[in-house]
Amino acid sequence: MSDAGKGAVVTGGGRGIGAAVAEALAVSGVPVVVTARTPAEIDAVADGLRARGRTAFAVVCDVTEPDSVAAMAARAQELLGSVDILVNNAGVARSAPFLKVTLGQWEDVHRVNATGALLVTQAFLPGMLERGWGRIVNVASVASLGGARYITAYAAAKHALIGMARCLADELGGTGVTVNSVCPGYVDTPMTDENIERIAARTGRDADAVRAGLAEMQPGGRLITPREVAYAVMTFMPEEAAALQGSELVVRGGGWGAGPAGEGGAE
Repeated sequence: MSDAGKGAVVTGGGRGIGAAVAEALAVSGVPVVVTARTPAEIDAVADGLRARGRTAFAVVCDVTEPDSVAAMAARAQELLGSVDILVNNAGVARSAPFLKVTLGQWEDVHRVNATGALLVTQAFLPGMLERGWGRIVNVASVASLGGARYITAYAAAKHALIGMARCLADELGGTGVTVNSVCPGYVDTPMTDENIERIAARTGRDADAVRAGLAEMQPGGRLITPREVAYAVMTFMPEEAAALQGSELVVRGGGWGAGPAGEGGAE
């Protein structure tokens, strides 16, 4: 894909899936803004892409704060000219038995995984509609489509993200703007590493054993790579993908199941 004049924003772009998506877009010829809360991480991603001759910028943003989103959107449009591609990847994962889910955990997970995507999409959608072209891709999870023990807050927030995408897709028919979702299983990312450390600390199990157990849950017996998820995201970008609207692309390396067998999150 090479679209002169089209710019992209990737939230949660400082590491893991977000960094891989930013790389895939930039290598395809699309100027990209990587955004997240941690300046050092997004600077490293943007610097690395520029070192390879690509156009990339780092803009700090907390997707849960409307003022921060507005400032990021204004800066991204200033840097790129227009934002025609948005990848809502920012996310957090928390796990706990149902009766131990606190209101704070529930609200935190929903603010980042669902409300953040709402705010950022609302910031960029008007421009896409005005130009008659746009691609919005949400990084959801297999937990968006099923349930499992210990991931009540995470699965509920990711279900909300899918519900938002499906409703928006119905509104966007015929506009030239599409919204779709990718639903990975467990991905080999820093977020998964953090989940593994939490599980190990809580259960007393060895972290390597926890990682091996998560891999064994996957149909292919391994964790998905960030680049595999990025490839799935890129599926929705071409002109030929215009009929893909409100779709969920599952990335889990094998057949379907109820969802992740719940000791952590997907990203």
